[in-house]
Amino acid sequence: MTPAVTGARRGASREDTRLADGALMAPRDAPVGGQAVLEGVMMRGVSTWAVAVRGATAAPETGDGAPAPGPIEVSSFPLVAWTSRHRVLRWPVIRGIVALVQSLQIGFSALNISANAQLASDERGGREEIGGAAWLGTVVVALAFAVGLFFLIPVGLTSLLKDSLPNSLVFVLVEKAIRIAIFIGYLVLLSRLRDLRRVFEYHGAEHKTIACYEAGEALTPANAQRYSRLHPRCGTSFLLIVMIVAIFVFAPLGTPAWYWLFASRVIGIPLVAGLAFEVIKWFGRNRHRRWARALMTPGLQLQKLTTREPDHDQLAVAIAALEAVLAVENPLAASERERAGMEVAA
Repeated sequence: MTPAVTGARRGASREDTRLADGALMAPRDAPVGGQAVLEGVMMRGVSTWAVAVRGATAAPETGDGAPAPGPIEVSSFPLVAWTSRHRVLRWPVIRGIVALVQSLQIGFSALNISANAQLASDERGGREEIGGAAWLGTVVVALAFAVGLFFLIPVGLTSLLKDSLPNSLVFVLVEKAIRIAIFIGYLVLLSRLRDLRRVFEYHGAEHKTIACYEAGEALTPANAQRYSRLHPRCGTSFLLIVMIVAIFVFAPLGTPAWYWLFASRVIGIPLVAGLAFEVIKWFGRNRHRRWARALMTPGLQLQKLTTREPDHDQLAVAIAALEAVLAVENPLAASERERAGMEVAA
C-alpha cells in the first residue's frame, strides 16, 4: 500500500468519526466560532464577525407553533483581535482571558442586534430599539448572577460543612461537586423551557454549519444536516472544563476564612478560564484521537441539553452568517498570530 493511499484512508476514517448523537464529526479544527442568538446565529472568524437573524414577520405560525420564517437579515462587522495588540496578550493562559472577554463583548452585541430584529415596526416602518443602558444593566445582572450561582453559592454551602471535612482537598472536591450539580441542574431546567427551544435549535445549527465548513464541504443545509449538533469546542463543554480546572487551582489555597474563600473564587475566575481555554483548544486540535474524544465525552453529553436538531430554515440562517464572514476573509489561511486569540466557542 502506498503512503498516499494510507493517508487517504486515514483521512476518510477521521471524517467518518461520529459523536455522542451518532452524527458525523468534522476531521479538523478551523478558526471559526459562533453563538446562537434570538432567531439567529452569530459567526466569527479572525478578522470579521457577522450575525444573521430571521426578522419579525406578521405571517401566521406553522403547525407546530413556531413562527413562520421571516427574511434573513445579515449584519457584518470588522474585528481586530485584542490579542494582536501586544505579544504578552498572546501568551498561553493570558490569551484565553483576553479572548474570552472580547468574546463576551461580541456575544452581547450580537444578542442586542437579534433582540432588536424581533421588535415590531411602527406605523412609519421604524423600530424603537433597546437602548444601550438597558443592555449594560442586563450584562451586569447576568454576570453577577453567574458568579453568585456558580462560584459563591457552592463555596458558601461548603463552608457550612468546613469543620466536618478532613482537609482542604476534600473541601475543594465537595465544593466542586456542588458546583457541577448546580450547573447540570441549571442546564436541565433550561432544556425544559419551551421558550428556549428555538435558541437551542439555532445552537445546533451553528455547530452543524461550522462542522460542515471544517469538513471542507459546500455550505448547504443538506450538507450541514449530516454533521453532529455537538462540537468539541462548544461553550457548554468549556464551562464544565472550567469547573474541573478550578479543582487544581483552588485546592492549594486550603480553607482560609470565609471572606478569603469568597474573594479567591472571584479573583481566580480569570486564571481558571484562561487555563480552561487552553484545554478546550487542545481538545479541538486532537479531536480525531480516541483518548481526546473519551475525555470530551462528559462535555459532549451535556451539549445534548443545550442543543437540538435544527430544521433547514435555521441552518440557512447559520450558513448566511458564516458566508458573510467568508466573503471577507479565509480563516483557514490565518497565521498563528491571528489564531492565537480565536474564541473557544463553536
